[in-house]
Amino acid sequence: MPKPNIIFIMTDQLRADCLGYAGHPDVKTPYLDTLASRGVIFDHAYSACPSCIAARAALHTGREQSHHGRVGYEDNLPWNYAHTMAGELSKAGYYTQCVGKMHVHPLRNYLGFHNVELHDGYLHCARYGSVPYRESQFVADDYFHWLKQELGTDADVTDTGLDCNSWVARPWTHEEKYHPTNWVTDRSIDFLRRRDPRMPFFLMASYLRPHPPFDAPRHYFDLYSGKDLRPPFVGSWETDEYLKRDGRIFDSKTGPSDPELIRQAQIGYYACITHLDHQIGRLIMALIEQEVYDDTVFIFTSDHGEELCDHHMFRKSRPYEGSCHIPLFITAGKNVLPDLKAGTACHSIAELRDIMPTLLDIAGAEIPSSVDGCSLLPLTEAPDKVQRSWLHGEHSYGEFSNHWVVTERDKFIWHSQSGTEQYFDLSSDPHELSDLIDDPRYAERISELRSRLILSLRDRPEKFTDGSRLIPERPYPPTLPAATLP
Repeated sequence: MPKPNIIFIMTDQLRADCLGYAGHPDVKTPYLDTLASRGVIFDHAYSACPSCIAARAALHTGREQSHHGRVGYEDNLPWNYAHTMAGELSKAGYYTQCVGKMHVHPLRNYLGFHNVELHDGYLHCARYGSVPYRESQFVADDYFHWLKQELGTDADVTDTGLDCNSWVARPWTHEEKYHPTNWVTDRSIDFLRRRDPRMPFFLMASYLRPHPPFDAPRHYFDLYSGKDLRPPFVGSWETDEYLKRDGRIFDSKTGPSDPELIRQAQIGYYACITHLDHQIGRLIMALIEQEVYDDTVFIFTSDHGEELCDHHMFRKSRPYEGSCHIPLFITAGKNVLPDLKAGTACHSIAELRDIMPTLLDIAGAEIPSSVDGCSLLPLTEAPDKVQRSWLHGEHSYGEFSNHWVVTERDKFIWHSQSGTEQYFDLSSDPHELSDLIDDPRYAERISELRSRLILSLRDRPEKFTDGSRLIPERPYPPTLPAATLP
């Protein structure tokens, strides 16, 4: 039987709840809703280290963070991994293509792909400064090269006046066809045109949005600008100390203090999501027209979420649901994965490290022993099974550094600099509005989850634990030795 084609649709900074099929009251995503309805949704999927570089290390290697070595955000470190997602699929006979974001070093590191058409968005490290090995995005990034050919040498993604980590939002200033979201779809469709039809293909369509800048075309802003939008989730435990200090800084980690600017950020974020959804729809229609849809398996996910002013926070790297809970589903055309239980949800904890072994399982390829993740393919046939009951997540983030243990029903958080702990009963409080760390009814459960975290950290070089207790204020660099090994 021929191997199925595989399309992996990757987004950047998309929360698990900001999709129509996830029940969001405002966001409209008809094409993704359709795909999800025909597949298995993993509604407890997480990014264990929720920022771009560390999350993608888990994705491309199938390894957990202490093994791939990236536990925070640090640019300009080489990616030298023996086994990668695309590399193993290439060995298995697939033609492998990525279009869009890689966010690796060096920029043109293909990580085993046969070809990459690159757009990493605005990367500070590749636009200024001096590093041992430096590539300029203006040379290495295919979208920037194309945009300048189309619009002139002065054209840039900064033409809107927006920053790549900002909550400021405004519509795209050029024609929609020049938007990077459209570009990823255009180049993905062109790949379908020029592929070798005798080979199965693996296409990673890696979109930048809804990562800021929130700059969708005006039509998508108009869809939301007149609507009453659900306000951010703010519970009983938050402090507004940082909001008062930083709430007027456009690229702050708190988001804005002005309610109207919060609303504008929501509009911009939702506009980017619906624009993304429509462009994914274009890709799906091209597959149908070229008569390859029915022979294709689809996986959809994101590298991490976005707090979007929940708990007076913005961006990612936090242990809360907006930041670390991600969308994930697997669906397929009618000629492949015949045992997939379409229209179901799996509640087993999933993580980005599971994508690589899942893809290799679909391809019938051997999974390297270095891989920590588990194939999700068996769960598409038996969604009621539990493959992972809990997950350790973390992020090196200065004073906000954190470790957490999440299960299907609850979450324990340890802030590793201050030593502060939190506990949330997600089954009754999915938006983490009530911190129950001091509630005696949960003391035994909290102790159990704390023990799991101690077990996870026992052999770590930072010495977060002596085996019986958690030790705060330990040095916590964003990169471990495992990430820099040749």
